[in-house]
Amino acid sequence: MARNEFLYLIPYLVSFALSVGVLLYAWRRRQSPGALAFSNARTYFLGSLLVPSLFAAMLVTDFHFHWLYKNVHLTPGIPFSELLYDFTPVIYGFALYSYALMLWGLYILLRRIIRPHSLYRTQVALITLGVLIPIIGTVFTLLNIKIAPQRDATPFTAAIGSLVIAWGLFRFQIFEVSPIGRDQVFEALVEPVVILDNQHLVVDINSAMLALLGKKADDVIGQPAKIVFDDFPIPIKMYTHVSYARAEAIFNIEKKEIHYELTVWPVYNSSRKMMGRIYISHDITALKELEYELRNLNAKLEDRVHARTKELADAYDTMLEGFARALELRDKETEGHSRRVTENTLKIAQKMGITGEELEDIRSGSILHDIGKISTPDEILHKPGKLTPEERAVIQKHPETAFKLLSPITYLNKAIEIPYSHHEKWDGTGYPQGLKEREIPLAARIFAVADVWDALSFDRSYNKAWPREKIIQYLIDESGKHFDPKIVNIFLELVDKGEI
Repeated sequence: MARNEFLYLIPYLVSFALSVGVLLYAWRRRQSPGALAFSNARTYFLGSLLVPSLFAAMLVTDFHFHWLYKNVHLTPGIPFSELLYDFTPVIYGFALYSYALMLWGLYILLRRIIRPHSLYRTQVALITLGVLIPIIGTVFTLLNIKIAPQRDATPFTAAIGSLVIAWGLFRFQIFEVSPIGRDQVFEALVEPVVILDNQHLVVDINSAMLALLGKKADDVIGQPAKIVFDDFPIPIKMYTHVSYARAEAIFNIEKKEIHYELTVWPVYNSSRKMMGRIYISHDITALKELEYELRNLNAKLEDRVHARTKELADAYDTMLEGFARALELRDKETEGHSRRVTENTLKIAQKMGITGEELEDIRSGSILHDIGKISTPDEILHKPGKLTPEERAVIQKHPETAFKLLSPITYLNKAIEIPYSHHEKWDGTGYPQGLKEREIPLAARIFAVADVWDALSFDRSYNKAWPREKIIQYLIDESGKHFDPKIVNIFLELVDKGEI
């Protein structure tokens, strides 16, 4: 072969070498994760081979039928003779088919270029240009436009296009960069993750989910979710028709209870059209164990609080009963009075629907109703017969004394109403504040009826016990004067029923 002939072949050889280099570079990285994520891509690829296969068959048999090339002849030229022929409609049809495929590929690449926030815009632009240059060369050939001595400019344009594509691949290392997001994030996630398309087919899945399934990616990708996850403990198949969801699942692995939280999110393309759903399963076993331990701890703390509260309540009750007992020891005539009047007061309060803490406050106040008499001199407290006005004034100070003694005790803030106000009267003639009607605390109004009933029912140094009928009549007469009429009626109902 002459030197000038060899030089002429250099563009062909360079084009071939670059094309082979790009092919090998891409082939070695064909396992890039996610490259064949959408199963229908394989179907489209196999379908696209139908027309080229038919064209190849026609090419092999063309010497019989001449469907592709007509009027084939050799024209002498330098440095090589040129083979010329007429283009048939089949050639133009196959060219249009090829252009359609190439333009579709260009459309996909251009969409990547104009996509907002595209990480690989420069790389995709170079590859798009590299694909476009050979297409332009084939157009020149079809239009019989020569940019070289030979009719076919494809080798030259293919060489330039391959060079641009190689630059885009080698310079920017697109195959080395693009898997980072998936390999280092998606695959590295300890949470099992799967992505389904709008037809509920598995299009991608990470290693954690495959490990739970006990399957390989090739056995799962492209399969319907309801088949893949048919007996899967995490309820993915139940949420294939929702955009958002959150659910919990519990199952056992090696006799250990495992808790997972499934979260479903939609996946959108750049046009905000939903392409599928991503399912993330988060292991919340440790959180559930912590919640269980916290519940147990709270239950134990509540038990301890209840126990301590009961101990404190018992201590308060003991203290209150101690106060009442001390007063009774000081005044033998009133022995048992605090217990009896407390019981009757609670019966009236319960009849009126009072319960809970309010009832306990009434009980405490009833026990301590005469605590103020601790400061009353014995000669006045034990004096037989009627008291002088001065002595009565001393006695009437015992509610204020009770208030001063008990008000610093927070626990008795509500109970203090009875010791302080049980001598107030419905018509306002009582003491120490001269309150009337509903100004008087309810607990004090209830206690006043029970207190007078008990005081008149037992002998005192200054008064003999009254008959039961006389006491009842007295309560009726004092209703609306000394006592709250409503409470008197309730009390008398209890008396009639024999409950008091």
